[in-house]
Amino acid sequence: MKFTFVTLFPNIIEGYFSDSILSRAIESREIEVDYLNPRVYTTNKHQKVDQPMVGGGAGMLMMPQPLFDSVEAIKNSSPDAHIIVATPVGKPFKQCDAKRLAEQDHVVFVSGRYEGMDERFIEQCADELFSIGDFILTGGELASMVMCDAIARNVEGVLGNSDSLSIESFESSALEAPSFCKPKIYNKSEVPSEFLKGNHAKISDLKNAMAKCKTQYFRPDMYKELKLSERNQ
Repeated sequence: MKFTFVTLFPNIIEGYFSDSILSRAIESREIEVDYLNPRVYTTNKHQKVDQPMVGGGAGMLMMPQPLFDSVEAIKNSSPDAHIIVATPVGKPFKQCDAKRLAEQDHVVFVSGRYEGMDERFIEQCADELFSIGDFILTGGELASMVMCDAIARNVEGVLGNSDSLSIESFESSALEAPSFCKPKIYNKSEVPSEFLKGNHAKISDLKNAMAKCKTQYFRPDMYKELKLSERNQ
């Protein structure tokens, strides 16, 4: 699977893919990551990519022309590339989106800067708009990296043990159950004794119960949906 970042600041992103799981996934060619700077396509002799907003307003906007031409260049070689724009007005990005997008062959993240980008680019070029939370960032790169990470780990072969995906938070209506490792006692706190007895059926039941408790405490909104789902079964 291929990811392309359309960004004015590729150096912000590149380092994230130089270590750990995603670096290994690139080396093994499970995923491919490349970058395209819209400045390459600007027709302005000073390589400007921003303009004041028509009608007034604070700050500058990314001009449509370099963005349109950047996406056109990508589409020329990858017609089915899926274009994603990170924006506060987008729908919340969720695990189900990460899993769905992991089935794509090519995902392109277009990162805004300044006060955003010309609306005509968003309306005509974006396949999906996503937000990672109700807050404002200085640019779309961080949001794009978050989404890319979430998608990439769902690509077959990226994780060493794909079974780990099935027990993570948001894979069901509940958060993931608490996890423990050795030693049995640390800082006067013990691993639940049932985890040490080797009865996998009882361990599974306990984990399910603990997951529900954790969801009720940390995410009451999810717990409400979980209880409603159980009643409807």
